[in-house]
Amino acid sequence: MILNNVDFETYFKHYPDENGYFGKYGGSYVSPELQVAMQDITQAYFTIAKSSKFISELRRIRKEFQGRPTPVSYLERLSQKYGDVQLYVKREDLNHSGAHKLNHCMGEALLAKYMGKKKVIAETGAGQHGVALATAAAYFGLECDIYMGAVDIKKQAPNVARMKILGANVVEVTEGLQTLKEAVDAAFAAYCKEYKDAIYCIGSVLGPHPFPMMVRDFQSVVGIEARAQFLEMTGELPDAVVACVGGGSNAAGMFAGFLNDPVELYGVEPLGRGPKLGDHAASLKYGTEGIMHGFNSIMLKDENGEPAPVYSVASGLDYPSSGPEHAFLMDTGRVKYDVVDDEETVDAFYELSRMEGIIPAIESAHAVAYGIKLAKKMGKGSVLINLSGRGDKDMDYIIEKYGIR
Repeated sequence: MILNNVDFETYFKHYPDENGYFGKYGGSYVSPELQVAMQDITQAYFTIAKSSKFISELRRIRKEFQGRPTPVSYLERLSQKYGDVQLYVKREDLNHSGAHKLNHCMGEALLAKYMGKKKVIAETGAGQHGVALATAAAYFGLECDIYMGAVDIKKQAPNVARMKILGANVVEVTEGLQTLKEAVDAAFAAYCKEYKDAIYCIGSVLGPHPFPMMVRDFQSVVGIEARAQFLEMTGELPDAVVACVGGGSNAAGMFAGFLNDPVELYGVEPLGRGPKLGDHAASLKYGTEGIMHGFNSIMLKDENGEPAPVYSVASGLDYPSSGPEHAFLMDTGRVKYDVVDDEETVDAFYELSRMEGIIPAIESAHAVAYGIKLAKKMGKGSVLINLSGRGDKDMDYIIEKYGIR
């Protein structure tokens, strides 16, 4: 498949380029001192992480510890409700620790161990990345500092408790809006002081090169598994694949399995309360090109050109930019990006729970909501939705804010 001069058959050989760019997006915009650390990680990734020993160890961990492969499930009752379109979900909620995040956290922590680092540092919004990294740190015997906004700490109390039980040091961030963007700021600042002994395990396909590439590569197991499983189940490929997008790690991993196939790909951003700036976190739909947290992508800006305040019912999606690869895939036309609002998301949260016995993460419920909208529009065919995580962490917050529907 070739779109806008991009050959997707050879896509992974050329994107990103040696400087970490997907077209004009990506790169590494950090201090000279920190750039040395980024180059060390890049070199380690291409030498250590591409070795048969590393790959064999990671495969063993995925099978014996994570419980991979996760299954694809057919949503029979939802499919019947919405006509002739067949709905399926890739069950990352059944990955150990409850979300897709462990896929790259085990890879990053294993890389840290091979590099001789003593500590892993990360930010978290919904807490799933924090839990996953705390899990990986416990598995490998590493110290772990997790930076989390005060607002998200209140919304995601179960995950905060899990991180602490796993031995992580949860650092509350009280600056600014006290959510994901501020947590990234704080984690980056800490890493700048500790990079000789620690590695910053970025929680999405964000940040300076090599992280957007590295996290995508570790997450590509989702799409590779899903493609093979869907073919085995149905004898054909899905007509459409849907995943939610904040930073975009679960979507990047899911889409990686289908980029060169005749399959429509949809990334779903949070419209939140509506299109007014500050009421949503739909950077790809409403943003413009800009640099933050060491990479160039599409971001939401305030009147001064700085990262704008953002909001989403999902703590894991309230970030004012998106991964550079998503910006590139949007420009090429290979992936379509759209939005759903909070109400649609909460409706989908309850509908999947009641009709299929699966309580989704509120982040994942954005993709479920859009999958249902697609089913109504398509009339026939099949839709595969990436269910990126489970909703245990969200139940108290959803019940408190929206009640039992």
